[in-house]
Amino acid sequence: MGLFDSLAKQALGGIFGGNKQGDMLTGLLNQAGGLGGLMQQFQQAGLGDIFASWVSKDENQPVQPAQLEAALGSDAIKDLAGKLGFDAKMVLPLLSQFLPQIIDRLTPNGSIEDTHPSADKLQDVLTGVMKNGLGGLFGGRS
Repeated sequence: MGLFDSLAKQALGGIFGGNKQGDMLTGLLNQAGGLGGLMQQFQQAGLGDIFASWVSKDENQPVQPAQLEAALGSDAIKDLAGKLGFDAKMVLPLLSQFLPQIIDRLTPNGSIEDTHPSADKLQDVLTGVMKNGLGGLFGGRS
């Protein structure tokens, strides 16, 4: 594993894991109202097709940091960044790379079956995404 891969995994762990794996992801999902609420936020921002690609069994469409901020809201991004001690400009690119994989893995059958995944499920997904490293960033399902 290269240095950049290691740094990205560490940052991802910090963003989504904190002291307890999944805490940040749980917070982000709870704030949005679960996966269904997150989907609605993307639809309201005109990004419903992008989110739908993450849920579907097709290839994940990319999302740009600015699009992600439009969907999640700058306050949510600032709140997340503040909890981590990171600048929002650092959090957004990481989220834009990893959130599609996370949503993809939370919806393996191509639909949202569990709008509020358990902490154990979130832990499993995050572990898989982090284990997969940067090699899976662009390939959709693995």
